Amino acid sequence: MELCTGLLVCGLLPVLLVYFAAPYIRRYVAGPACKSNAKLHGKVVIITGANTGIGKETARDLAQRGARVIVACRDILKGEAAACEIRATTGNEQVVVRKLDLADTKSIKEFAEKIQQEEKQIHILINNAGVMMCPYSKTADGFEMQLGVNHLGHFLLTFLLLDHVKQSAPARIVNVSSLGHRLGKIKFNDLQSEKSYDSGLAYCQSKVANVLFTRELAKRLQGTGVTVNALHPGTVTTELTRHSSSLFTLTRLFSFFLKTPTEGAQTSIYCAVAEELDSVSGKYFSDCSPATVSAEGQNDEVGQKLWAVSCSLLGIEWD
Repeated sequence: MELCTGLLVCGLLPVLLVYFAAPYIRRYVAGPACKSNAKLHGKVVIITGANTGIGKETARDLAQRGARVIVACRDILKGEAAACEIRATTGNEQVVVRKLDLADTKSIKEFAEKIQQEEKQIHILINNAGVMMCPYSKTADGFEMQLGVNHLGHFLLTFLLLDHVKQSAPARIVNVSSLGHRLGKIKFNDLQSEKSYDSGLAYCQSKVANVLFTRELAKRLQGTGVTVNALHPGTVTTELTRHSSSLFTLTRLFSFFLKTPTEGAQTSIYCAVAEELDSVSGKYFSDCSPATVSAEGQNDEVGQKLWAVSCSLLGIEWD
């Protein structure tokens, strides 16, 4: 009898520990929320990929603060569904959808032209959209998909909208990168992964490119009243893992230990509105706090070379 009781206690103990620790685990996983109460009435915000995941929750928060939010996405139907939901939950009717396919420079140029015609100002540009660990494929312009969408697409978009952003100063640009940038290396000898392709390493390359772009752009924006910062949103349960069946399964099995889209959006929101970041530029954040960048991400020589190569690939001049 005593043996049975001992076995029962031993068996229940881990369960009880998990049960009572669960709220603390969730609180740790969730991370801090953006504490700023900043209002954005009269401000115009563009968020790429805002039809789903952390982009959608970022759009919801900024709409709640009174901003005019432009949901820039490839799938108009999903974008309209997201915008309709955001308008209903926030009461802000100034949430609109515009078509943007970051895998096609023609679409990017058409989007930028339309925005320049419709909007007098752009106060916040959040380069949020991305693809992750997809099978090897190319964009409409022949770029490796992850580099093309995550880096080159946003590089071109920012270039085309920058004059509008500068005219709206004080203004902010926010680039959503990832902790994965720490594993990223810019392979100048095989930038498009044509010689060999590893979906994970290609993703990490695109994410360190986001950090390098942020740092180089910050130098060029000094004195303009426009800041640019990058961030890691955390490990979040979103559609981003859809191209990797194993990763998709793992995120579903261990979703308790991952951030929700709302929790994952907090650092994007923080970088977009926090008053203490008014003059902070060229930095990298995680959990609403400054975070360290990899050696590759801090390499100015690599950053300058990537800038020049990106301009060449896109056929633009941007000094």
